[in-house]
Amino acid sequence: MKELRKFDKVVNLAKTKGFIFPSSEIYGGLNSIYDYGPLGTELKNNLKKSWFDFMLARRDVVGLDSAILMHPEIWKASGHLDGFSDPLVDCKKCKGRFRADNLLEKKGIKPTFGKDKSPDMGDMKCPECGGELTEVRQFNLMFKTFMGPLEESANQIYMRPETAQGIYVNFLNVMGSMRMKMPFGIAQIGKAFRNEITPGNFTFRMREFEQMEMQYFVHPDKTKEVFDKWQELRMEWYKDLGINPENLKFREHESDELAHYAKRALDIEYNFGFSKNETFKELEGIHHRGDWDLSQHQKYSKQKLSVKDEEGKEYIPNIIETSGGVDRATLAFLMDAYTEIEGGRTTTTESNKAAEVVLKLDKRLAPIKIAVLPLSKKPDLADTSNKVYDMLVGKYRIAYDETGSIGKRYRRQDEIGTPYCVTIDFDSLEDKQVTVRDRDTMEQERIAIDEVENYFEKKFK
Repeated sequence: MKELRKFDKVVNLAKTKGFIFPSSEIYGGLNSIYDYGPLGTELKNNLKKSWFDFMLARRDVVGLDSAILMHPEIWKASGHLDGFSDPLVDCKKCKGRFRADNLLEKKGIKPTFGKDKSPDMGDMKCPECGGELTEVRQFNLMFKTFMGPLEESANQIYMRPETAQGIYVNFLNVMGSMRMKMPFGIAQIGKAFRNEITPGNFTFRMREFEQMEMQYFVHPDKTKEVFDKWQELRMEWYKDLGINPENLKFREHESDELAHYAKRALDIEYNFGFSKNETFKELEGIHHRGDWDLSQHQKYSKQKLSVKDEEGKEYIPNIIETSGGVDRATLAFLMDAYTEIEGGRTTTTESNKAAEVVLKLDKRLAPIKIAVLPLSKKPDLADTSNKVYDMLVGKYRIAYDETGSIGKRYRRQDEIGTPYCVTIDFDSLEDKQVTVRDRDTMEQERIAIDEVENYFEKKFK
């Protein structure tokens, strides 16, 4: 039997343990749309909180939550109406539809992009049936909808394909209301929607997804040092939260990859290992967007978006952007934390010594922080266990599990990444102590019940 890839094992764990479910599954599912289960919701919220805390810890960055539905002229100004598209080819025989650049990359051929140039497909055939492919055509990725009672062109609006434009059009509002001085940044987390031609690889590329973006407004003369600063800060964020540095790298975009407005762009890539040809893939981008965005919105809105330097000279701020996917980051943290230990590590006699799965998530990201495990269901143990649970539940996400052997319960918590298990046994009734087990080291420490709160305050500092 073919051995499953780590990626496939993580996808299976995500569903069976309550992290991520296929959306609308009882109706057959909806392609490349996913729902986050109870544990996935906690993990994702912890990740977003960590990102926002990281951004707003800097006195020159503030937060924003802009609307998903925006004035349609915004997408004209931003270039999305005319230029937000992917190169598409169809098979004349089987009617399959493919992204032209993806087909070339899978063959080890670098797509020949240009400012207004589609990839050169040469004599490439359909990967499914070998049929002839159509000419490359551009497919706009924005979802359309209508505002108001009539579905006509005058009422047509769009689901936002990115969160950045909401930041740009609120530039003046934020600067004025918060009395911000140049340079400063605006950070935002929110949903975006793209009608992708070939979504896939689980939550890596979806049609409905969540972004965490920060736009930093700066004088043109200061862009290099700001770009370099955010490049390093963003890489360190992933490492600090537990990503193995060997699975991360920078990739600088070549000149023919850059968007027409971009001065410079690089990606933080993670080793997802989707296949032999798809190892390191984009996790987050750091972009020097120049003054294009604010210049375009100034032009289309007729609102002045320039600022003055110390000498009183007006200029349009340049923008350094950090743009990451919440869903991609969640997937990367799951994959990096997923660990199999051959032969098992549980020392209880009922252990079958099969490979054990341990999800070594950083404790800041772990969905459940502490599991309370009474050794049996007997009332006297339950009373003490509930006392310990009540001491902790207001401060941490807590699990209470009294079903099955203690070894099996440890393994269940290991699989979902719980850093600590607190076991209440019959000795606890006499010595008023409990046993705390560490997920990663498996070390067990006996502590007084009255010290439990202080113990975990130190652990979760």
